[in-house]
Amino acid sequence: MNGNRPATSPLTVTVLVFPGVRLLDVTGPVEVFASANEFGGHYRVQIVSEDGADVITSAGTRVSADRCVYEVQEPSDVLVIPGGPEWETLIKDDALLDVVRRLSAAARCTASVCTGAFLLAAAGLLDRRRATTHWRFTRQLALRFPSVRIEPDAIFVTDGKMMTSAGVSSGIDLSLALVEEHYGAEVARAVAKDMIVFMQRPGGQSQFSVRSQIPHSRHELLRSILDAVVENPGANHSLAAMARRAGVSVRHLTRLFHEEAGTTPARYVEEVRMEAAQVLLETGDDSTAVVARRTGFGSSESLRRAFVRHLGVTPGAFRTRFRTTGARPEKAREPVSSVRRTT
Repeated sequence: MNGNRPATSPLTVTVLVFPGVRLLDVTGPVEVFASANEFGGHYRVQIVSEDGADVITSAGTRVSADRCVYEVQEPSDVLVIPGGPEWETLIKDDALLDVVRRLSAAARCTASVCTGAFLLAAAGLLDRRRATTHWRFTRQLALRFPSVRIEPDAIFVTDGKMMTSAGVSSGIDLSLALVEEHYGAEVARAVAKDMIVFMQRPGGQSQFSVRSQIPHSRHELLRSILDAVVENPGANHSLAAMARRAGVSVRHLTRLFHEEAGTTPARYVEEVRMEAAQVLLETGDDSTAVVARRTGFGSSESLRRAFVRHLGVTPGAFRTRFRTTGARPEKAREPVSSVRRTT
């Protein structure tokens, strides 16, 4: 669609809801498109359920449906498929999968949020396509649906008429990209400012994983150290260097890690570096020597030993098994097709 599209004819956005749907997966995109209407966009948003009835979300709140899916007669410009915590049950619901196929067949663009990608995959709509989902579930998506080409660190991915996004709030990123595609960057930028979100979020999903598993620390000093390692895994994060930057003794810093994070400084640093290396191997073409240098391992041999110790495979074998394959998005669509970690 043209980024300078006139705002005279409305674009229809259809959001499918079902019992147990995650609330933000629904309201995030809806809010983006509604906000766009205040800044030059022209969207008509409709929420549909299988039988037209209201649904109870995973948060326990009620979402009203405007109509049932069988009352949707005209093609949608955008179909949004949200996710839910009970995705393992949802992908076995043949009636729901039939609904997804029916709506998608009539839509110009189908976009999933978070675990909504599992519904698209189970419906056969992601076969041989590039896709992503919440970082916690990318491996499960790859194992359950091996024909899907997973981009594990992307915030969202476009492949043809299919768009998939990462965890919950990434539905906002995806929707902003669609607004930019439909009505131009100025409208999307105005929406982002109005909602106080990034026009394009920095970093990829990997920034949320190891760090997010560490219990929240009451000590601002430790939090700053943890964040510094994630932001730049390749920097000098020896125990002495971290203690010096924090202005505390090595002994005090070690105690903080043990009491507040439940791990040692060295173990935390290596886990972050391992995860960063996996992302680079999965999504890039750098040699193992470059990956080792960028992630703080220093040499290919050190990287190899760490991979064998943690994963039981060499970096080369890991890349062969798990790296993303498939064609890149069209050049003209690159600015909005995927957002990855860039450091």
